Amino acid sequence: MKFLVAGSSGQLARAIIRLMEKRSIECVCPDEGRFDITDLSAVMQVVAAEKPDVLINCAAYNAVDAAEQDWQRAYLVNGVGVRNLALAAEEVNAALVHFSTDYVFDGTKNESYTIADSPSPASRYGQSKLLGEMYVRDLMHRFFLIRLSWVFGGGEFSFPIKVLQWSSKNSKLRIVDDQISCPAYAGHLAGAVLDLVSSGAFGLYHMTNTGFCSRYEWAKYVLDRAGWKGVLEPAKSSEFQTAAVRPPFSVLDNFPLRETIGYQLPSWQDATDQFLGEMK
Repeated sequence: MKFLVAGSSGQLARAIIRLMEKRSIECVCPDEGRFDITDLSAVMQVVAAEKPDVLINCAAYNAVDAAEQDWQRAYLVNGVGVRNLALAAEEVNAALVHFSTDYVFDGTKNESYTIADSPSPASRYGQSKLLGEMYVRDLMHRFFLIRLSWVFGGGEFSFPIKVLQWSSKNSKLRIVDDQISCPAYAGHLAGAVLDLVSSGAFGLYHMTNTGFCSRYEWAKYVLDRAGWKGVLEPAKSSEFQTAAVRPPFSVLDNFPLRETIGYQLPSWQDATDQFLGEMK
């Protein structure tokens, strides 16, 4: 199969592309200046010329707080841009892989969210991602709509990297313990995404590493592994002023991912260990 990747500079996209190279899978990664997903004409032209079997969308607006004011841009990238990709994919009979987020839920359920739960986003960012989901489901016949949470890898938004950066400049850190979800390591997601595509089982999925933790628990795990000698204290979200509301408990239940690809992703602890080992 021939793949086309939108947003190829992101941490998940890079992990997927590396794995496709190892598996000798044909992959096209158009320059993001030429392949602006918010430009319908450009998207239609590139997709028509390349005629991929699978279009993977890793392009996204991820500035959660900025989206509260810059909501039109968030809606344009995470919603209208996804519509453009869906229309172009349908034109060439390509399957679309699109990534959404745990932020489509408000986090008030206090138990894990399944694919049968109705979204109720509490932020503009979550609303923009839900808009993208709606376009995919309304316009596509062949799609993999995959919700992720707390994705980490080599990118600037990677929480373990942020924690290590903070710890290098401070002897005391305070991390919130009332935001709980499932970390998802890009290196593990890449394999699961490609295996899911190979299954041909289209539909909606949740995809994370196994288990869940708070931001504080995750930070403690990272700093313990790094041998940091400072002081880490739990804090509450209310102590930090942010423009957007974060879901307090947005743990995703991965059913029926294991039943579809034949395995479950490793624990978030193992994923963190692997990531830190690769970082050295």
